[in-house]
Amino acid sequence: MGKRTKKVGPARGFGPRYGVSVRKRYITIVSEMRRLHLCPQCGVKAVRRESVGIWVCRKCGFKFAGGAYTPVTKIGVVAERAAKGT
Repeated sequence: MGKRTKKVGPARGFGPRYGVSVRKRYITIVSEMRRLHLCPQCGVKAVRRESVGIWVCRKCGFKFAGGAYTPVTKIGVVAERAAKGT
C-alpha cells in the first residue's frame, strides 16, 4: 500500500483551502525566504530575515535592506548596476 497523504511543508495550516496554485506559490516563496542566504559582506551562508525587507548576517552582524522575501531582488540588481554607471 502506498502513502495516502503528502507532506505539504509551510502550507500545512491552510488545509484544503485557497487552491493548489496559491498554496504552491506560497510554499516556494516561504521556503526561499526561510533558507540561509549568502552575506554580501563576509560571503558566508548566514543571512536570515529579521523583518520585512531587513536582513541580518548571523556571523558578522551585517544588517542591510533587501527584498521582502529574498535579500537580493532582480530590480535591485538592475538599480545597483544603473547607480554604478555600467
